[in-house]
Amino acid sequence: MVKQLNEGILKEVIVKRPADSYKGDYGHVLLIGGDKQYGGAITMAAQAAVSSGAGLVTVASDSVNRSALHSRVPEAMFVDWSDLEVLMEQIDRSDVVLLGSGMGLSEYAVSLVKRVLMQVSSKQVLIVDGSALTIAANENLMFPRETFTIATPHQVEWERLSKIQLNYQHEIQMNDVQRQMLNIDILVLKQHHTVIYSSDGQTELAQGGPYQAVGGMGDVLAGIIAAFVGQFKFNMTQTVEAAVYAHTALADQMAAYNYIVRPSLLADGMANFMARYQSNFD
Repeated sequence: MVKQLNEGILKEVIVKRPADSYKGDYGHVLLIGGDKQYGGAITMAAQAAVSSGAGLVTVASDSVNRSALHSRVPEAMFVDWSDLEVLMEQIDRSDVVLLGSGMGLSEYAVSLVKRVLMQVSSKQVLIVDGSALTIAANENLMFPRETFTIATPHQVEWERLSKIQLNYQHEIQMNDVQRQMLNIDILVLKQHHTVIYSSDGQTELAQGGPYQAVGGMGDVLAGIIAAFVGQFKFNMTQTVEAAVYAHTALADQMAAYNYIVRPSLLADGMANFMARYQSNFD
């Protein structure tokens, strides 16, 4: 039976930070993506990760995106993704690796996805989003068994990856079998009512609306998930559920006075949104 997500998940996951803490306690998140054409995607993901509380955020991207990133998200560090030696070192140092936002489908992107999937280990949590999902589907790649992997496809990306056609994606058991076969620990299947699949079962998000149908919304969600996973480590499924709920709950609030919700503004609003829930622990 599919459970319904509700506001209670935020109160369970977003805990008040202890006074004696530092940035290293809240996760080092590495975001890999953003080619020459889609630099905005990785920038918004970085925005979301910083605003959602990641202790350290590093972006590995095409060098053309360096100035824009530092202008928009000065808290984030930058690595040129063509420097593979430095990039592999960054992966080893990271707690969370988000792969794919705005990455594109070039030959270099394909080779980079393959390298990253070989490099990550049991020390990292891997989040696979956007272009990396399409590359994995096109190249028939498997996700590493020893690395905890979260995939965040929309329905067309899931069709490519799982081979389950859109008109069969309501079949919960079919989706879950494919999740396990692909070595995906948590599947966030984005749709009108997003469903989260894991070994703990399935949960559905009943909130949300067409005001979220804007380019970049998924990149922001991926950044929020990365930040939550990096800092709230007691139960991975609940942490992802809280990230998904927070993303849409804030969008719902913003939609009360906006025709559409701009993903970049949603990303910036996360710190304030989270503060309203961590105050429950005063």
